[in-house]
Amino acid sequence: MFGFKSSNFTTLIVGLFVAYVLHTCWVMYGIVYTKPCVSPKTHNCIKPYLAGNPRIQLSIYTSTKSSVTDGANLNLMLTIDHFDVNFKFERDVNVSLPKKTRSNGTLYTHMFLHHVGMLPWHDSKHAYAIGHLTTYMIPKPEEINLITGETSSQEAVTETKGPDQPVAHWRSRLTINIMADNFTFDGSALPADVHRYLKLMQHGKTVQYLPILFVDELSNRVRDLKIINGTSGTLPLTICYDAISLGKLRFWTHMQEAVYSLQQFGFTEKDVDEVKGIFVDTNLYFLALTFFVAAFHLLFDFLAFKNDITFWRRKKNMVGMSTKAVLWRCFSTLVVFLFLLDEKTSLLVLIPAGVGAIIEVWKVKKALKITVKCHGLKPVFQFGTFDESEKKTEEYDTQAMKYLSYILYPLCFGGAVYSLLNMKYKSWYSWLINSLVNGVYAFGFLFMLPQLFVNYKLKSVAHLPWKAFTYKAFNTFIDDVFAFIITMPTSHRLACFRDDVVFLVYLYQRWLYPVDKTRINEFGESYDEKDTKKKLHKE
Repeated sequence: MFGFKSSNFTTLIVGLFVAYVLHTCWVMYGIVYTKPCVSPKTHNCIKPYLAGNPRIQLSIYTSTKSSVTDGANLNLMLTIDHFDVNFKFERDVNVSLPKKTRSNGTLYTHMFLHHVGMLPWHDSKHAYAIGHLTTYMIPKPEEINLITGETSSQEAVTETKGPDQPVAHWRSRLTINIMADNFTFDGSALPADVHRYLKLMQHGKTVQYLPILFVDELSNRVRDLKIINGTSGTLPLTICYDAISLGKLRFWTHMQEAVYSLQQFGFTEKDVDEVKGIFVDTNLYFLALTFFVAAFHLLFDFLAFKNDITFWRRKKNMVGMSTKAVLWRCFSTLVVFLFLLDEKTSLLVLIPAGVGAIIEVWKVKKALKITVKCHGLKPVFQFGTFDESEKKTEEYDTQAMKYLSYILYPLCFGGAVYSLLNMKYKSWYSWLINSLVNGVYAFGFLFMLPQLFVNYKLKSVAHLPWKAFTYKAFNTFIDDVFAFIITMPTSHRLACFRDDVVFLVYLYQRWLYPVDKTRINEFGESYDEKDTKKKLHKE
């Protein structure tokens, strides 16, 4: 009486989703758009110091200290006289590494924008920013050929460390931005995200803000990192500079704060690197498209999980359902999860895979009618019995698997032997997981054939969870887009496109076998029975 129907719950979720998307769009508009000072002659207006076209110089130093008060402990790396803030450039320099940095230490970069002919710390009107040239990350384990013992070429770290201990890595790119918009702020309504970057000064009767010097941390990608060892005397560094608009500066500031928050929650450098790639490697228009695609992916993921769980929770028998296909999906999902875990894939991919694996294990319990009873501390597993209709389905299922095994097992065994002889792996476990997952990705769609064969024999697809299939289909096509955005193993990327083909075959069977209203559905009842119950209820 007080419960929600499934349709009402779905409507509620969709409504909340639409409200979330609209709220996010409004927040994004508030970030990108900043209201300027309406009356420039009022005392509340804060004008840019760069509007007077001062003669400025860019100086970039390195130091092992995170704070500087004078020129002590600073090593000049690059200086540009008569610097033009609107001039984009890219410079390659060689940086000498101090002994402390070579011994797993940290190296900072200190950037100053100051007047020409003056030292930065003697100029009261200088702009300043600090960045990191090193970061800490667990190095990738060395891979070897398990038969010949041949190792892959990799830089050695002189200092002996544990296998899971992070070591210093060199950031080979440094990206600097200066907010070059001739924008006048309203002092009574300064955005909080910009306020911390503003350095104000009194110039006559007006208040001015010094140039905003910004270090783009989002451009620091894992692919640009190099291990620092004791023999690394000098390392190359690419310094990139470009002017940035106020809207993009505010947006980038929020994104860097979000990435920092992820790191505080335990996300590694590699995990947040996937998030960085979404923002850095795409333009703003494609980024907006990515946001909407990701939002709909989240919605369809939730609806697919909800309908899939509802279908299996209410399912009374396995008539028309391939038990072998359910077992295979459970096995393949677990293998894929272990593979992604072994590859240290992004949590953006790993967490959904883990949730899917748990659901597939639960489905196996339902399909095999397994009940667990505890006698003390010892669990006892009991298997249920199948009726005649379920046994007929199982007969078709076994027949399909028999023919399939003649093709599948030799292919998987041959692929595993080939990879053992020609590829390099971290361990025997890594080879086993890679061999299994390659079999899943390459030939996994063949294990969908038993269900297709059962559908063919029964001339029906009414027993399948079509609502969950529909949402999963939408997500499959969305995954095709994400396959080019989020970094993932190539085999996992190809599997996204393989699922498209499988779903198209299911659609063909749905068209080929129209719904028979007298046939028993997935909940053990027919449409005619429902109509009869409704009529009796009305009478």
